Amino acid sequence: MYVETAEPAGSQTIARRFGLGVSSATIRSIMSELEEQGYLFHPHTSAGRVPTDRAYRAYVDRVMRRSPPSQQDRSALEAGLQTSRAAVEEMLHRAAQVLGVLTQELGVAVGPALDTVVLDRLELVRVSADRLLLVFNLRSGVVRTIFVQVPGSVAPEAVQRIAQVLNERLAGHTLQDIRATLPERLRDADGSAAGRELLNIFIAEGDGIFDLADEPNAVLLSSAQMLAEQPEFASSPRMRNLLQLTERRDLLRQALEARRRSGLSITIGGENADPRLTDLTLVTSSYRIGDLSGVIGVIGPTRMPYDKIIGLVEHTSQLVEGLLE
Repeated sequence: MYVETAEPAGSQTIARRFGLGVSSATIRSIMSELEEQGYLFHPHTSAGRVPTDRAYRAYVDRVMRRSPPSQQDRSALEAGLQTSRAAVEEMLHRAAQVLGVLTQELGVAVGPALDTVVLDRLELVRVSADRLLLVFNLRSGVVRTIFVQVPGSVAPEAVQRIAQVLNERLAGHTLQDIRATLPERLRDADGSAAGRELLNIFIAEGDGIFDLADEPNAVLLSSAQMLAEQPEFASSPRMRNLLQLTERRDLLRQALEARRRSGLSITIGGENADPRLTDLTLVTSSYRIGDLSGVIGVIGPTRMPYDKIIGLVEHTSQLVEGLLE
């Protein structure tokens, strides 16, 4: 009842609604025992009781039967993802958006971890006298771009030659390996003064150039509007916390990063390591195909229909994996 209404449940209400064949006094006695054991608590002395984090955990682990997504929900997910097959980030963003709509929670997705992804090809494009656009074409269809400052005296021919050298020496290796071995790979690669000057920039700044782990859009979110409309966020402090959560992507990234290889993961309320997440539940499922791995899921109040949401999250991660193949 509380999951549906967000209103504390009293013994008389439970007796009337569910027809359990026992009196409200008996139900009240059982609820008192559950409260003593840490499964229920009184938000107010005159109100009914609500489940604790411990109760939700017991339900998820020992009572709940997972509900597979309905055909309508499956169709909505497939329709939302099938038009973004070529762009990984766009597909993940749309997956988070559709999950947010179907669950009425905050859909989240963590982009692929790129350190172990193999570099297929590099492109150097001169965009101004002292600036190059470096285009990373990574295996599994991921593309990243960064800008590199260079001396204005470097000739276009030198840029083209260094692009060829970089592809010959670095393509086929992971970004992590490239960072670890870059000086050795580029040593004596080009004897010209202009080429050497440009190569020295890549060697000196290689740890930053070839580190794409801190992408600002690594955590993708759905609209927070539907989550904000839930009763838990009616108070100003909780609404402020929700806004801070959506603005502080680093907080979410820390909470979600460890879940890349954990399959289905559910952390409820106080189980979350960060105290700013103690009022929330995170339900996520990792996806993995080849070199790419990440996380898809939802964040919402601990009062959520776990059976439905878990099924939707797992189905979405399977769809993402299928589209990444």
